[in-house]
Amino acid sequence: MDKLIIYSDGGARGNPGDAGIGVAIYDKDGNIIREISRYIGTQTNNVAEYYALVRGLEEAVSLGAKSVDIFMDSELVVKQVMGEYRVKNEGLRPFYEIVRACLGRFENWSINHVPREKNKVADRLVNCGIDCK
Repeated sequence: MDKLIIYSDGGARGNPGDAGIGVAIYDKDGNIIREISRYIGTQTNNVAEYYALVRGLEEAVSLGAKSVDIFMDSELVVKQVMGEYRVKNEGLRPFYEIVRACLGRFENWSINHVPREKNKVADRLVNCGIDCK
């Protein structure tokens, strides 16, 4: 696979609370090739967002992608990954480091903030992960 498009989302009911992740991976033509939905226990919303991104990147690596375009509705995670915000929360730092390491495995990558309405598939997968635990 040359290029994959990743939509990822994480969420917690309560903060912290029951948390889940959702990842939808598309090929360059917009065909869905993988959906990931998982319950991740009691976590914060931000941990869930990072966990989802890590899982999506790991899957893209395993699929042999050379390039990824990532879309998420977490402005915090996007801005931290882009270097616009510092990672102040020590609980998020390990996730940030894993994300940066994963991104280094791709020839090209981009990460973009999108409104929640543009991330509906990943959001549905988050809820399924929490509800189907």
